[in-house]
Amino acid sequence: QVQLRESGGGQVEAGTSRRLSCADSKRTASNNGMGWFRQVPGKEREFVAGISWNGGDTRYADSVKGRFTISRDRSKNTVSLQMDSLKPEDTAVYFCAAALRASVRSTTSGYRYWGQGTQVTVSP
Repeated sequence: QVQLRESGGGQVEAGTSRRLSCADSKRTASNNGMGWFRQVPGKEREFVAGISWNGGDTRYADSVKGRFTISRDRSKNTVSLQMDSLKPEDTAVYFCAAALRASVRSTTSGYRYWGQGTQVTVSP
C-alpha cells in the first residue's frame, strides 16, 4: 500500500516562496501519476498540480499556473511542489496524492492514496 507523507508547510509572507515535498515511503507509487491538492475549511479539496509517472506531462490549476511548479524524482520516490509568489489566497492544507493511473489526473476521483496534509499559511 502506498504511504505518502508531506513536509515543508509553514507560515510565510506574501510574495515569498515555499517548497513542499512528498515522500513515498514504501516506494510503490513510482509508476503512478502524482498530484497536489489543497483544501480550506468549509470548501472542497481542489486540484493544484499533477504530474505523470515519468514527469513528462504536468498540469496546473489556473490559479497557480506560472507560480507553482510540480516535479518528481523517481530515484528518490519524491514529488515536490515549488510555490513562488505566494498569495494569501494560497493559504490551505496541501495534500499529496498518488493517482490510480500513470497519467496526470486533475480530479480527486482520479487519486487513490492520500497523505495527511501540511498547512501552508500566507500572511499579507
